Amino acid sequence: MCALSIRSGHRFVWRLFFVSCLLYPWPALAQEAPALPLSKIVLYSSGVGYFQHDGSLNNRTQLDLRFNVLQINDMLKSLVVQDFGGGRVSTVTYGSRDPVTKTLGSFGINLNGNPTLGQILTQVRGESVEVAAPNPVVGTLLGVEKKTESVGEGSQRRIVEQEYVTLLTEEGFRSLSLANIQRIKLTNPALNEELHQALAVLASNHDAQKKTVSITFDGTGNRQARVAYLTETPVWKTSYRLVLDDEKPPYLQGWAIVENTTEQDWRNVTLSLVSGRPISFTMDLYQPLYNLRPIVQPELYANLKPQTYGDAMDESKPMASAPAARSDMKKERLLGKATQGFAGGRANAPADTAAAEMEMGRLEEGVAPMAMAQDKGALFEYRIETPVTLAKHTSAMLPIIGQTLQGQKVSVYNQTVHAKHPLNGYRLKNSSPLHLMQGPITLFESGSYAGDARIEDLPPGQDRLISYALDLKTEVEPKLEGGTQELVTVVLKKGTMLVSRRQIVDRTYLIKNRDAKTKSVLIEQPYRSDWKLIEPTEPTERTRDLYRFSVSVDPGKTASLRVKETLPVQETVLLMDSGIDLMAYYVRAKEVSPKVREALQRVVALRTKLDDARAQRTRLEQRVGEITAEHGRIRENMQRLQQNSDLYGRYVKKLDQQETELEKIRKEIEASKNTEDEQRRELQNYVMNLDVA
Repeated sequence: MCALSIRSGHRFVWRLFFVSCLLYPWPALAQEAPALPLSKIVLYSSGVGYFQHDGSLNNRTQLDLRFNVLQINDMLKSLVVQDFGGGRVSTVTYGSRDPVTKTLGSFGINLNGNPTLGQILTQVRGESVEVAAPNPVVGTLLGVEKKTESVGEGSQRRIVEQEYVTLLTEEGFRSLSLANIQRIKLTNPALNEELHQALAVLASNHDAQKKTVSITFDGTGNRQARVAYLTETPVWKTSYRLVLDDEKPPYLQGWAIVENTTEQDWRNVTLSLVSGRPISFTMDLYQPLYNLRPIVQPELYANLKPQTYGDAMDESKPMASAPAARSDMKKERLLGKATQGFAGGRANAPADTAAAEMEMGRLEEGVAPMAMAQDKGALFEYRIETPVTLAKHTSAMLPIIGQTLQGQKVSVYNQTVHAKHPLNGYRLKNSSPLHLMQGPITLFESGSYAGDARIEDLPPGQDRLISYALDLKTEVEPKLEGGTQELVTVVLKKGTMLVSRRQIVDRTYLIKNRDAKTKSVLIEQPYRSDWKLIEPTEPTERTRDLYRFSVSVDPGKTASLRVKETLPVQETVLLMDSGIDLMAYYVRAKEVSPKVREALQRVVALRTKLDDARAQRTRLEQRVGEITAEHGRIRENMQRLQQNSDLYGRYVKKLDQQETELEKIRKEIEASKNTEDEQRRELQNYVMNLDVA
């Protein structure tokens, strides 16, 4: 039986040395066998990697794999284990990620919080112990208490706190100073083993970032087995070198950049690189989950909570179909020369200079692509033919592409990129069977570095524009004429005049070619779905956000491009309320049809009569107001005069005349109202029955 020994004395700050007393070895699951070697790796551009181990097993075997903690979730989600010789996989075990405090708290002696010797002894009260102080004493541990004592003499005298262990022995109670105890031995083997297990948990937590996954194969004889899993890996990347030559098709060389961030070396593994976007996610399967349970009172019943339910989502609207692609014939005109028909080497190349032998146009010499390409539906695979060896925590560049493609040199002008000069560009067509992943491109032209570019994913048969430098030999001057409007049509319908106009934006690009070669210039202009292109009738091509117009400019010459767009504008005018001057303007407009012009003239005439009647009534009502105001003034003056005076008599006579005039005006106002109402009805009936275009 193994016993736990603890030594103490002279205020010794003890640590986790209990493990030295562990005399029982952990039982082995099975005989140790060599690990299955790593044989195949597939790296995906979505950020995961497939790792496959293949090899032979003999009888019952345990395979140990080391993983980073962050990789455990992917392994648990994707692990595939196969025993091809009739055996079976009995268990797959791995270190728990339960918090160490929770694990330590489950043992008989809790080592959380770095407890002192006195605190540990307090946890084992009631247990039988053997104490050497210095003579051996055997008894039952009652507890640990603290006492204050005076230590030293004179000026060195001080008060300290001492811990005492109380034991129940056959002779009675014994109190021993913990500072004088040399050894304490637990005689309970079960409690002693739990303490060792707690110490083992603490020791394993020192390397918390690495975990061992053990796979036990249960079978007999020699047989083949396989273990495969997915883990998170760095995204493999591509970089390209593109050589441009006026006499040769463009030559593209591609390199794959891979990193081995795993905990093992890659030795002669079969490596494949897959481009595409498979859906991948992580889920926390490693962290133990504990469901919070409610506390239920035995005498009471919990009330049901009111439920709420969300409304059903509307069905998604179908996506608009993509715009039709340009015809293959138009593409071929833009791409220029094809790959076929070019000689392998340059004619009349200088043979007596080292620079000619090492020009950038000979990138294919000395570097052969190592990858075989294969289309896998939505994915594309580069399978490295030569086995790859790569040490852990190192990276490598692997040549995967070496192809002559098709293309045409162009200058790309976009006013928002540079207002004066276009960019040197190239329309690159992927005439190879390979799927080109996105990445940077370093361009070489005439044996020298020409610039850098970026390219997005390029499937076989498609083309992309790239730009790599400022074209200082070409200048573009844009001129904008916008804000004008043109009248298109006028329609009369049910009392409303519908006026259609179009807003016009007119741009002119003046292009000057100062080079000794003809330039093909692509002018880019924003595409707006609500605007209609008038001139030219069609662009050379259109992307999601841009129009592109191709203009050929001879050496030392100037060319121009006019781009005219219109935006429809609708205006609604109520014929009953609009001004006569506005309608008269449309009567004179040449874009108005004869029928609309005739109807508008009739509306103008009716509106004129109605306005005249309204003006006549307004004048009469103003006269009534004037007479009423005069009446008030006269009556105020009459109050200050005597009734037999001459002025008083004249006022009476004038009031009588005005009353007569008022009666007459009121009759005229009534007649004017009737006339106005009649003319309004006539106008309203006419305009509401209009339907003229």
